[in-house]
Amino acid sequence: MQTALTTQSDALAAKHERLVSLIQPMGRVIVAFSGGIDSTLVLKVSLDTLGPQNVLAATGISPSLPQRELQSVKDLAAALSAPLRLIQTSEMDSPNYTSNPANRCYFCKTELYSKLTVLAESMSGKSAQPTILNGLNLDDTGDHRPGISAAREWKIRSPLLEARLTKSDVRALANHLNLPNWEKPALACLSSRIPYGTPVTIQSLSQIERAEEFLRDQGFTNIRVRHHSTLARIEVDAQDLPRLLEEPLRSNLLQHLKQLGYTYVTLDLQGFRSGSTNETLK
Repeated sequence: MQTALTTQSDALAAKHERLVSLIQPMGRVIVAFSGGIDSTLVLKVSLDTLGPQNVLAATGISPSLPQRELQSVKDLAAALSAPLRLIQTSEMDSPNYTSNPANRCYFCKTELYSKLTVLAESMSGKSAQPTILNGLNLDDTGDHRPGISAAREWKIRSPLLEARLTKSDVRALANHLNLPNWEKPALACLSSRIPYGTPVTIQSLSQIERAEEFLRDQGFTNIRVRHHSTLARIEVDAQDLPRLLEEPLRSNLLQHLKQLGYTYVTLDLQGFRSGSTNETLK
């Protein structure tokens, strides 16, 4: 058993070294920072490798980012002593995005990466232009991720992917580096709760955010409130489903979601699963 643990530790250490060796020659970087564990790890290793004077965390702000996540971004950046730039993005002004096609994420990432590229160009001056990094890991390539195409087009580097780190590698390394969010559940923008083809609106994003906020305040961790017009389809971990039927939570949940504008509230018996909207594409 000890040999197996040692081998696993050695393999992780080798991937960490590979990650450092990828970032070190870049000199200066901008990290597309979402506050999730992947981009947090990229930010941490960049800070340790290049120093805070050569690293900038940049976060896109739009109605699809929950306010709780925005606060998390600020708190994490402060905890890591990372310089942070908040950038207002305008994907909601584009019908390519708001019409919610299956490649919606491509237009969102294009908007973000184009603005990060302008930022990088403005920072060049007498020094080399910073390299833009994202938090894509090896497991992400197995899902429907139109944003990957945008990253290629804008020449965004993905050091976790290049170092062949899986999601479990990311969590293990983040734990080793004492990152406070190493166990944080995977999150996605609020627009991902809306079925493809259904328009994304400020109102629907607000409904989703406030519905999920209620559930998080009740102690649920893995949550999605899928928005089907007047119907809210709730996903939580399967073992948490019975708790949603207990009183007074059931009645309070119904009252809250109906006040938000939902006529029907349903529980998805399959439970929480990241990316369930993509099931319609298969």
